[in-house]
Amino acid sequence: MLAALLAGRHMLLEGPPGTGKSTLLRGLARGAGLAFEFVEGNAELTPARLVGHHDPSRVMSEGYSPDIFVDGPLAAAMRAGALLYVEEINRVPEETLNVLITVMSEGELHVPRLGRLVAADGFRLVAAMNPFDAVGTARIASAIYDRTCRVRMDYQDAEDEVEIVRRNAPHVEVEVEYRRRAVELVRRTRAHPDVRVGSSVRGAIDLVLVAETLGALRKSSAADPEVSLDAALTALSGRLRMHEGSSRTAEDVVRELWAQVFTPPPPVEDQAGDHDQGEARRPDPQHPRGRPDQDPGRWTGRS
Repeated sequence: MLAALLAGRHMLLEGPPGTGKSTLLRGLARGAGLAFEFVEGNAELTPARLVGHHDPSRVMSEGYSPDIFVDGPLAAAMRAGALLYVEEINRVPEETLNVLITVMSEGELHVPRLGRLVAADGFRLVAAMNPFDAVGTARIASAIYDRTCRVRMDYQDAEDEVEIVRRNAPHVEVEVEYRRRAVELVRRTRAHPDVRVGSSVRGAIDLVLVAETLGALRKSSAADPEVSLDAALTALSGRLRMHEGSSRTAEDVVRELWAQVFTPPPPVEDQAGDHDQGEARRPDPQHPRGRPDQDPGRWTGRS
């Protein structure tokens, strides 16, 4: 991404929510000393809000003139030769996207009653988008792809996510293993068959933070099973998007995965001494099926 920006190319970052698209851009801009204008992409982003407008109150008294034009983020970035960061570009209306396509192609824009606006050296567009099938998104025109370099971003690996949780909750006094389990729970939501969209690492951060404060309120600790489960339900249930037609709720899935990750497995019993050398194992009178080795549910947790 840095190479493309330094080469003067426009950029498109594509990936699920919570994969660090905005964090990456802010970090690179700060490290390289690049200024940027931020735009939140949504259905209300009209061309006038993006480009700018004439001050209505001054138009009444002074008429249209360049002095009373109020720059929007696009005009400000073009004049300053800065980065224009458009978040969630695939939620932006088509007429607004057409303005961006013109600027990317020509490096200039004609604004009614203002005239020709030329982009200064250094101006680049950086757009971020979630996968097109997320709620409220649409496929963007191929003209956008044709004018950008694209970086596909995905979730970090488990160790990086544990470190992200630590950095975002540095004051939380939980064991490293607790953070690892929180991350593992979140990662399992992404692969659950009933879940269409799982949680990002933000869910693990919230789980750790809420568990600590909830434990304090209950005069307990984050490791308390009831505290941990309630924190997981609070932090994750709203982040899960279930498959249409699934009869299960997000809370059902969180409880299931929490039990898998936070409930310790039953201790493995010492099987030595139950039988003599060369003899078949004797029935166990305390076991409902006589012999524990014939009951796979004893070890797997299945009934």
